[in-house]
Amino acid sequence: MPGKTYFVYILSSHRRVLYVGVTNDMSRRLAEHRSRSRSGFTSRYNALSLVHLEPTNDVRAAIAREKQIKNWTREKKIRLIQSQNPAWEDLSAKW
Repeated sequence: MPGKTYFVYILSSHRRVLYVGVTNDMSRRLAEHRSRSRSGFTSRYNALSLVHLEPTNDVRAAIAREKQIKNWTREKKIRLIQSQNPAWEDLSAKW
């Protein structure tokens, strides 16, 4: 039986306000962000476009990576996004 997949992700607003998170269910988590069912950062800043996604089967690695990216400067986060998604496309639009 295969293990769970965990995702480290970055959401962006139109003004490129960034949010970094981790989840084991990307579709559900995006739906939660977009429904604004919880008041918080993404609903306050409208950061709803999925611009970066990193899957892993190791929950500890996912949490460590989320913390690592959160501690980066904004410029370094932008370089990460642009290295894989230069047009800042919403990666969930393909689902």
